[in-house]
Amino acid sequence: MTIRYPNGKAYRQPSHSKSKSTKFANVNFGDRGMSLEAELNSSNTYYLENDIAVIHKKPIPIQIVKVDYPNRSAAVIREAYFQQASTTDYNGVYRGRYLDFEAKETKSKTAFPLKNFHEHQIEHMRKCLAQDGICFVIIRFAVLNRLFLLTATDLFHYWDHQADGGRKSIPLTDIEKLATELHYHINPLIPYLDAIDPLIEG
Repeated sequence: MTIRYPNGKAYRQPSHSKSKSTKFANVNFGDRGMSLEAELNSSNTYYLENDIAVIHKKPIPIQIVKVDYPNRSAAVIREAYFQQASTTDYNGVYRGRYLDFEAKETKSKTAFPLKNFHEHQIEHMRKCLAQDGICFVIIRFAVLNRLFLLTATDLFHYWDHQADGGRKSIPLTDIEKLATELHYHINPLIPYLDAIDPLIEG
């Protein structure tokens, strides 16, 4: 099936690397061949079922323009368009605060490329912050199997400096200093809300 952006450009599904195992308390929890999105969805299900938070992946509105019917009981979508540019991946409520965040992966071992973000996503997070929301990105270095939670404010610093001749990526060494490193657990698989508590309390 062909899915296109509003400008007509074909959408290409990003590939997801299988994560290596992460050891936590001498048990491997991350070696499941899951994408970061799947791991976060699993974590959010745990948070929801245990009345900790209500966080969901945002649906992407798609306009279907071509459908084939090989038989009466089946329909195959052949072509579709994104109705509008997407914002961020997830949003919800935790401890009475609105959360809005993006999840990204990179195969780089040394830096996170800023080209993985789009201007409309950055502007969306700026507007959420202006309304006292909590915005952040969860970044996975797939080859290193390391996870970080970086606040949107720190992301903006690097994004804005691109226009002044700054780097087109965030060095891993900087992320290690600025972000909170997340470690795989049993339940939830990615306990990222632990890193949000200090932001709420601070």
